[in-house]
Amino acid sequence: MAEDLNAIELDLDTTKIHNWRSIVTLIVFIITNIIVLFPFHIPLRIPRLFRDAILDALGALRYAPGSISVYGESQTTAAKPFVRLNFPMNFVTAPLIADLFLLAILAIGRDEVYGGTIGANNISPIDIMAFFLTLAYIAISIDASGLIRYLAFKVLQKGGKVGHRLFFYLYAFFFGLGSFIGNDPIILSGTAFLAYMTRVSSNIIHPRAWIFTQFAIANVASAILVSSNPTNLVLAGAFNIRFIDYTANMIVPVVITAIVLFPFLLYIVFADESLIPLSIKMHELSEEAKAKKPVNPNIPHARGNAEEQEDDPASGEQGKLLSLEEIMNPFLDKGGAAFGGVVMAATLVTLLALNAANQSIGENPVFYVTLPAAFVMFCWDIAFGWYHRHETRQIAREGRREFERARAERLAREEEAMEREALSQNQEQERPNDIETYPPDTTPRSQNDVPEGDANASNPSNENNTSTGSSEATPPKDGQTGPTHASTSAVSSINEKHESTGSDSHEPPKGLLGVTSRKDTGEKSLTSLEREIDAEKQTPYSITVGPEHGEATLVSLVADAYRWSQETFPTATAVIGHLPFALVPFAFSMFVLVQALVTKGWVPVFAYGWDHWVNRTGTVGSVGGMGFLSVILCNFAGTNIGTTILLSRVIQAWQKIHQLNGTPISDRKFWATVYSMALGVNYGAFSTAFSASLAGLLWRDILARKHIRVRSLDFARVNLPIITIAMVVGCTILVGEVYIMRSDSAYDS
Repeated sequence: MAEDLNAIELDLDTTKIHNWRSIVTLIVFIITNIIVLFPFHIPLRIPRLFRDAILDALGALRYAPGSISVYGESQTTAAKPFVRLNFPMNFVTAPLIADLFLLAILAIGRDEVYGGTIGANNISPIDIMAFFLTLAYIAISIDASGLIRYLAFKVLQKGGKVGHRLFFYLYAFFFGLGSFIGNDPIILSGTAFLAYMTRVSSNIIHPRAWIFTQFAIANVASAILVSSNPTNLVLAGAFNIRFIDYTANMIVPVVITAIVLFPFLLYIVFADESLIPLSIKMHELSEEAKAKKPVNPNIPHARGNAEEQEDDPASGEQGKLLSLEEIMNPFLDKGGAAFGGVVMAATLVTLLALNAANQSIGENPVFYVTLPAAFVMFCWDIAFGWYHRHETRQIAREGRREFERARAERLAREEEAMEREALSQNQEQERPNDIETYPPDTTPRSQNDVPEGDANASNPSNENNTSTGSSEATPPKDGQTGPTHASTSAVSSINEKHESTGSDSHEPPKGLLGVTSRKDTGEKSLTSLEREIDAEKQTPYSITVGPEHGEATLVSLVADAYRWSQETFPTATAVIGHLPFALVPFAFSMFVLVQALVTKGWVPVFAYGWDHWVNRTGTVGSVGGMGFLSVILCNFAGTNIGTTILLSRVIQAWQKIHQLNGTPISDRKFWATVYSMALGVNYGAFSTAFSASLAGLLWRDILARKHIRVRSLDFARVNLPIITIAMVVGCTILVGEVYIMRSDSAYDS
């Protein structure tokens, strides 16, 4: 495969850009990157009959529930003729649609697709994706064992309650661990840990300093090893860089960046005691909670209702206590953590040794090492889960039972609150009609003076009136989710019942839907369960799966199999669920798009422009220009992965230009350009847009689940000074390094 990749020649013909297909290709590339930066949904209106026919056909084939089972719509309900479907346009769908469109207009063909998947010019996308996913499995498995949260807890204990010292310890911890296992596991566990920690602290007003620092230093650390980031894999493959050489050239600028960045963050960017207080006041965990055995968070509903209370911002002190328990009593699978650490260390050492022994990376694809290692780790996770299957299944059953019971009680409370609110509104509306006028010589008779017979005559059979009112309630309209309002007769009967003091007043009052409302919350268990069932029956768009609700379908069988896998193999299932599979179609599609720019003459145009810049500015200009360009393009060229692919092709075309001209590039200028791009595509993840990296999108989603909303404007405003100082320091050190280590002799590719 290496010979095939090297045999594909770069075409430097720039006259192709005048062809209409070439112009369309560039426009499609720009639009695709804009969509990746600003994702949205396209509303599609399809006939309801067509949708129902498809769903009924799937139901007849027992692939999925039919239309009524899925949408809960009655045949007698007046339904709209069209239904709305939202088609997502994001970093997965937009590049794929762009490739299909270019194929349809014959702007690209077999060569572009082959070069964007199998590979071209020393870049093999399929090898890179296989390597990254297999190594990611090992790293995420270590994270799933609880090792990162446990080590963060130990760092928290070591730092104590001194704010600046704890900030430094966590900073050093995330940097050291991120350089070893990459930024994704740090984002997965470290972000949630900091969200919990800042929540249980009474004098950290906002978690901004902690979460932005963690995100920045994790991406800085990922620039050291080739295996830490897929951008490094693309770059090393494109220019035949041995892993040990890459690390040797990157470690000095990255470490000095981390050293200089810390005081800048502490004393300038986040110089506010409400963000990093001198003394951190945290809630204390009770001895009972400390003695409690931590449960594996990978088991579904392992903590019962605690997870819902913890993530509910309205839970108050109870939620803070649960968050404190999460960080101060962490789960740790010692066997899995130790085994995973050994496998990861052995894999990295083997990679470095074999890569250093080979003259060319393509001779032995790197996933030949990581694939067996990932398989060994997977077998460990499966064996460990099977050995403890009885225990994990019991924990899952008890937790699910507690969760469902708590959810039923919550639904009952919400329904009662809605009933009381509707009742009070109806009483306010009826009150003006109840005012009566009396002659001057008479006074209104009090309610206590009404004889029992009169009371019964004025309000015959309160119970019957109430039940009649509930039966006459207005049926829900199509798509209505809330409880229905009672008719006027029902409201009047309820008002009469509340005003009367008949002998049957010992019967509990009933709500608008005829549901008995109890004041004693301890008596609501059975009623809550009944209300949950009723609510599920009334809620549209609820999917009911499982053999207990009818015939089993493929969808229900898959759901049951997945739940069984979660309960039997919790670690393996959790790791597979967190693998960045969405990266695969995105990366392949972007490779094809960039290859289209190569064959349509646009990449040679960019390469000629870069050549003019370097000739005018020299080595310093090549470092500063490529560093600036790579950071900017991370935000506007399909994340840092798309930027690395594009710029690698530009530099390869730049090499080809000098080879044809017979004027070789100097060794100093070439490596200054390559390693400044490595700094830019790693540091560019914490610049101005979440979509500058997939890690940024993951970081934002985790914070949103913890009720920490980071706006796009705030992300850019906070990160702008951080990325500025990081790039200035890193590029300055790199300039000094290339002047010391490199010469002006011709670069020998």
